[in-house]
Amino acid sequence: MLNDLPNYGIVLSMKIANSKATIILILGDIIAYLFSLILTLTIRYSLIPSRALLIDHLPSFSILFALFLLVNFSSGLYNKQSSFVRNHIQGLLLKAQIINVFFGIAFFYLVPAVITPRANLAIYFIVSTILLWLWRVVMFPVFNFARSQPAILVGTGDDIQDIHGEINSGTNYGILFKEKISPEISIDATVKAIADAVKRNQASVIVADLHNPTIEKAIPFMYSLIFSGVQIIDAGRLYESIFDRIPLSMIKERWLVLNTSSAIGTRLVYDSLKRLMDIIVAGIVGAISLVFYPFIYLAIKIDDGGPIFISQERIGKNGKLIRITKFRSMTANDCGSYKNDHGRTDLTVTRVGKFIRLTRIDELPQLWSVIRGDQSLIGPRPELPALVTVYQKEIQYYDTRHLIKPGLSGWAQIYHRAHPHHTVAVDDTRDKLSYDLYYVKNRSLTLDIRIALQTIKSILSRQGV
Repeated sequence: MLNDLPNYGIVLSMKIANSKATIILILGDIIAYLFSLILTLTIRYSLIPSRALLIDHLPSFSILFALFLLVNFSSGLYNKQSSFVRNHIQGLLLKAQIINVFFGIAFFYLVPAVITPRANLAIYFIVSTILLWLWRVVMFPVFNFARSQPAILVGTGDDIQDIHGEINSGTNYGILFKEKISPEISIDATVKAIADAVKRNQASVIVADLHNPTIEKAIPFMYSLIFSGVQIIDAGRLYESIFDRIPLSMIKERWLVLNTSSAIGTRLVYDSLKRLMDIIVAGIVGAISLVFYPFIYLAIKIDDGGPIFISQERIGKNGKLIRITKFRSMTANDCGSYKNDHGRTDLTVTRVGKFIRLTRIDELPQLWSVIRGDQSLIGPRPELPALVTVYQKEIQYYDTRHLIKPGLSGWAQIYHRAHPHHTVAVDDTRDKLSYDLYYVKNRSLTLDIRIALQTIKSILSRQGV
């Protein structure tokens, strides 16, 4: 019955609205860039630019426009969570423009003949920053991409509360919760509460945790509401659409069977292309990185005189042990075998180690394990066996992340902010697993490219992942 309910209409329309918003944002940015160029030439030459003058500048600026859009994408300017939040968008826009300035300056000096005179570039960035701010902060929020329908939320727990808070935060998701119902122990009481809430609020949508045992018994009643024009939405699917992660409290073995089989099934084209990209990118970057090895060697030796590399066993695909090598960033290597009572390493990060971690230099030797096929460039982070032993006991479905190859970077590394490092952190790791499961379910070349761009942005901003 769960899969028979036509319960994804709102989720689909929300995705369409998000896609429409993204397309409009991109088109608006392009128009702002083009109009900024026209205004720049008008200001510089005190007249509306002729067609010939515009054509002279357009080829070089078109290259910059493409770079700017990539920077905007990797900065999160097209993410659905930031599209309508004015304060958030201003900060992202400023950061993106700063990066774009550096790209523009680098481009000017690498190809100085294409942008002349130099003042044109300076004027352009001032004008484009103003126009982008007007477009993003003043004009775009006026658009209304979906009509808010009255809705009822049925369920309990933190994940349900997160859905309620996000939907009713003022961001346009197309629905608005008028009431939240906690299921009663009695199925009759639960059905009555839902029926009364729908009638009282004239609700056209019910979002429910369909995996909750009590709510599952109420599905026949909710099914009957469909014929009255009420849409039934799986709260887990809605949560995933909003937060780009899997709500662990709303999944069971049935969900895992239905949604992770593709991870271990035959995906010949995707797997072949991903493996090819792993070999090409890891081979090129690995070869180039050899130039920096002597400098890293000297830095580590001067810092504390210890060994340059550490070698550790990690858990790979299907629980297989793999061995990875990294530049040493801590005072020693305990391989996760923490002997103290608080489950945390007694080691500390060295001065050089702090820098090479922020810049991801410490992971350069792992490129060779990518070439060997033990890891991929993109995937869940490989964990230490000692920690995996703990997490498999404490976190349900934890071993699902081992259905695919681990990676140097991944969805959780990008979007999960409370990264547990060198410590037993069950709660943080449970949260991190929700992002890993999202990748296992939705992995694709498009998602891999998105993760790669976000990783580059994190390295350039020295955030680390």
